[in-house]
Amino acid sequence: MIKIIKNLFIIFFFTTFLIQYTSSKEKDVFLSLKYNKVKVRHGPSLKHPVKFIYKKKYLPLKVIDTSDKFKKIIDLKNNSGWIHISQLNGKKSAININDLSTVFKKPNIYSKPFAKLEKGKLVSIYKCKKKWCKILINNNKVWIQKKFLWGNF
Repeated sequence: MIKIIKNLFIIFFFTTFLIQYTSSKEKDVFLSLKYNKVKVRHGPSLKHPVKFIYKKKYLPLKVIDTSDKFKKIIDLKNNSGWIHISQLNGKKSAININDLSTVFKKPNIYSKPFAKLEKGKLVSIYKCKKKWCKILINNNKVWIQKKFLWGNF
C-alpha cells in the first residue's frame, strides 16, 4: 500500500512539473525596436551580412532564439533574422491585426466608442487586463480588445 502511494505521489509530482514547465515555455517573449533604423542579420554576429533593415521604432518582435548578445526574432509578417540586444528594448507595443477595430473609452464593448483603428496600426501599450489593453492614440488613453493585437503586452 505504501509503495502504491509513493508511486502515485511521484506520478503526480512529475505530471505537475511537466504541466508547469510546458506552460511556461509556451509564453511568447516579445521585445520592440529601440531605434528608427535597426539592421537585421542573417546570423548571430556583426560579421554576418545584413538581411534587411527595420525603419519603425517600437515595432514589436517575437523572440524565437538567443545566441550570446543576439536575439533571433520574427515579425508579424514572418520575416526573421538576428538583432543585437543593444537595438531592442522591452517597451510595450502592439500592432492592430483586425481590419477596423473599435477602441473604447472604457474596457467594455458597451462603453462609448472613441475611434476606429485601421489594420497594421502600431500602438503603445499603457497597461493590459485579462481581455483588454489600454493604448495611447494621439495622446488619448483608450481601450481595445486584446484579441485584436499582436505584440508586447
